[in-house]
Amino acid sequence: MKKIHIIGLVIIAVAIGFIFTKSNEYSTYADFSTAMENESSEYHIVGRVNKSKPQVYDPIKDANLFEFYMVDEKGVESRVIYKGTKPDGFDQTEKIVVAGNYDKNHFHASTILMKCPSKYVDEAKDVKG
Repeated sequence: MKKIHIIGLVIIAVAIGFIFTKSNEYSTYADFSTAMENESSEYHIVGRVNKSKPQVYDPIKDANLFEFYMVDEKGVESRVIYKGTKPDGFDQTEKIVVAGNYDKNHFHASTILMKCPSKYVDEAKDVKG
């Protein structure tokens, strides 16, 4: 075997090893019940904000703390704590996706993704019309 072939095989082996070691860090979509059972794993939870419960956000006291209640697609509700500012348009959103892990009695979100379908309805009508 030539040196170039050996070097190529070593690079491929290292790449495969890297992929396997990082595979446990990938998050998957789940619900709050699954996240509660596996607190050490990161999950994406799809749901809606429970607007009947209070949201806690006081930018003067702590601009990097936002708390709210969310109901997942199976109807399970949980308190969500996000260490960041309240996203713009959060109160108008229809569905949200939070990524993070469950920690004791709440879901600790590392990111919040929002989708407001009403924003796209007018665009869809314009395209059809």
